[in-house]
Amino acid sequence: MGVLLGYASNRKTQGTIRTDTTNWHPWLVFFLRSLADQVRRLEKKVEREKIVMASLPELSLQIVEFAREHGRITIGAAIKLTRASRNTLKVHFRNLVECGHLIQHDSGCGVWYGTIAGHFSGDLFR
Repeated sequence: MGVLLGYASNRKTQGTIRTDTTNWHPWLVFFLRSLADQVRRLEKKVEREKIVMASLPELSLQIVEFAREHGRITIGAAIKLTRASRNTLKVHFRNLVECGHLIQHDSGCGVWYGTIAGHFSGDLFR
């Protein structure tokens, strides 16, 4: 939906607001169409996400899901969660960062990882 269409619909409705017969129809049609467009965009985005997540190894999937649920994850938490070795997990974390599934914060002993969803990526409405 274009900005001009939204503007025109809003103007049509505003022109009738202080009358006995307020015409909400143009604005409601614009709003509901915009909402339907957004739902379609989000459905596509969810489908893409499902495909990407399905291609991840099980261990990587567990790491990403934990990070999404808790907002962050450390290698120590991943060891407790998965019972995998530190070296194996480091490889998975490195791959997840390189592929853009996680973002590394800090380094050394204080390192932790967050999800991309925790950052504004700007593509929510694309």
